This record gives sequence, structure tokens and C-alpha cells, in this order.
Amino acid sequence: MLFRSWASAVEAPWPDLVTVADHVGVPHLVVTRHALVRRVLTDPVTFRPDNALDAVSPMPVAALRVLAGHRFRLPPTLANNAGADHPAIRSIVADALRPDRVAEQRPWLTELVRGRVARLRATLAGGAPVDLYAELAADLPLLVLARLVELPDTPVGAVKDFARAALELFWAPLDADRQLALATEVGRFHRVLRDFAATGGGLAGRLRAAGHPPDVVVGALFFLLVAGQETTSQFLTLLLHRLAGEPAVRAGLRDGTVAVADVVEEGLRLEPPIVTWRRVAAVDTTLGTTAVPAGTSLVLWLARAGRDPKVVEAPDEFRPGQRGSRRHLAFGAGAHRCVGDVLARMEAAVVVAEAAPLLDGVSVVRGPWCPDNLTFRMPDAFVIRRD
Repeated sequence: MLFRSWASAVEAPWPDLVTVADHVGVPHLVVTRHALVRRVLTDPVTFRPDNALDAVSPMPVAALRVLAGHRFRLPPTLANNAGADHPAIRSIVADALRPDRVAEQRPWLTELVRGRVARLRATLAGGAPVDLYAELAADLPLLVLARLVELPDTPVGAVKDFARAALELFWAPLDADRQLALATEVGRFHRVLRDFAATGGGLAGRLRAAGHPPDVVVGALFFLLVAGQETTSQFLTLLLHRLAGEPAVRAGLRDGTVAVADVVEEGLRLEPPIVTWRRVAAVDTTLGTTAVPAGTSLVLWLARAGRDPKVVEAPDEFRPGQRGSRRHLAFGAGAHRCVGDVLARMEAAVVVAEAAPLLDGVSVVRGPWCPDNLTFRMPDAFVIRRD
């Protein structure tokens, strides 16, 4: 299972349409078929994104007070915005991440990864283990993003701690004590974001110049720093771990019979860092023959849709370039499709090309462990050692 708390809620065989399941006591319709997931994502009028950032575990009053004390707000900005201002906000953010600007970062990133790989290779040769999450993948996406959106003197450790705290606070099943601790951490960093949103240049400055209010600027930065970089470092870790168990694919990369881009796409299909996303029905409607009353919470199982046998030839096998491999929904679809998809693909391609050879002749000491979470996988480590 991709999120353990639903292990007994969704049957193993493929349901034809949707399945009712509970998560922290809240009923949802779980949409698994590729065609239905895509239909929901591409119809933001019938299926609104209003609940995309709602806390999965209802927050106790104490945690809400902490957030309020830090003036924490997440107004409709990007992922949770179905309003008229969404296209304009999205356009400004997308311009910062447009393909030509992403391509300009590739030489710099390649040299950075190449240097890290050389150090890791030397460590492995000396007989010591290395953690490919902590020592290679964890901060790469943040470092690239900081250059693209012009974040000055980005405190890498603080941003990473904040991002993981936010992913846990809003998407994990939690008790009240844990929520209070996370609210304190998230609220404290939100204050830093608010100060930067008011005075910073780059993306923040462009959003202000376009007339967007401070809360929207903060919301855009919040989403980029949480989903825009943390998910990519997760994916890099998960993809490298998958490649460690795919010697034939690594051999194909070495001899040129397997394309790096195809490896990335197959990784996105089989090892997406975002396993689900949410929508809420705005009106009474149907999905296939299933009635969906207005107000129903829908959980779109993106990861399972990527393994739909109606779409993919060998849904559970890692076969780069196979039929249907690129039809995954790891980046969503429609008006709210991830604006950083080109950036994530570029980063993954560089890491695969430069770091995959590290996986030859090694043993996995500790594979990634992912905590229970509705949406994000959040691997914590990937340790290898030379055989």
C-alpha cells in the first residue's frame, strides 16, 4: 500500500469506478482509474480544488491558536485556487520556471551533482556507507529553485525542516501534541516568508508588482518551498532506490540502449512522490455510474492510476519506454498541473545520468522509510555500501 492507514480500506483488485474509504474518520471517494482521475483533474468547475490544502487531521484549538499567533493563512493561490485570479498568479510563477530558464541551470546543476558523486564514490571505495538522500538528493531541488525564483541566502536546513513539517501537519494522521509542535515550527517559518514576501525581489517582487496582496505572495512562496522542492528531492531518492534493484535498466543506461528520459518517466509512473490529490464535488454529479453528491471529498489516487492496466502494457514492471509509460499523472493534469514539471524532469535526468553508476556493485544498507501520509511519501534515507 502507498499509504498504510488505508491498507484495509481499499480492496486489492481494481474497482471499476470508485471506493468509499475513511481517513482519520472522514469518508472519501477514492478514484483509481486513470480515465476517471484525469476527468476529475481536468474539470475544475465540477470538481473544485478548494480542499487541496486542508488539514487531513482536524486541528485542535491549541494548534490553531499557535498558527493564528503567527498570522498564518493559506488563501487560494495555486493548488487550492479555482478563482478568477488563478491564471494570472500561475502565469507569473510559471514564467519563473519556464523551460529556457530551467535549461540554463542544467550545466551548473550537472557540475554540482558530478562533484558530489565523485566524493560519494571515494567514500564508498573506502568502505564507508553513504546516504544518497542526505548527501546527494535532499537539497538539490531547493538550491536550483532558489536560483530561479531569486531567494537570497536560502537557509537550506531551515527550509527543509519547515517543508517536511508542513507536509506532515497538513497531510498526515496526527495526535494533538504532534500537531501543536508542528504548528509552532510551521508558523515560525511562515513569519519569515511573510517578511520576505513584503520586501524580497525575484518572484515575490513580480507578484507584488502585479498587484497581488501579501497573503497571495506568501501563499505562492509557501507552495513552492513545500511542494516545489520537497517533492522533487523525495522523487530523486525514490528513483535511485528503484534503480538499485533494476540492474538491467542500469546496464541499458551504460550501453545507451535505455534513454535517461525514459527512465525518468517510468520512475514518475511507478515511484511518484505525490500518491494522491484531493478535490471536492461542487455539484451533484456522477463518475461513471457512481453518484457523487455535492460536497463529497474525492481522493484521486494518482499513483494507482499510473498502474492502470488499461493504460500501461506492464503496469507493475519498470520498463522504460513501454507503451503508456508517459501517460502517468504524477504532475496532475488540467489547469492545476504542476508548474514545475520541466524543472523536476531536468533535475531527475541529471541525477540519473550522473549518479546511476554509483549503484553498481553496492548493497542497500537501509532503504527509504516513508511515514503514513495521505499524499506525500517523504522518504527519510537511502543508505548504500560497496559490496
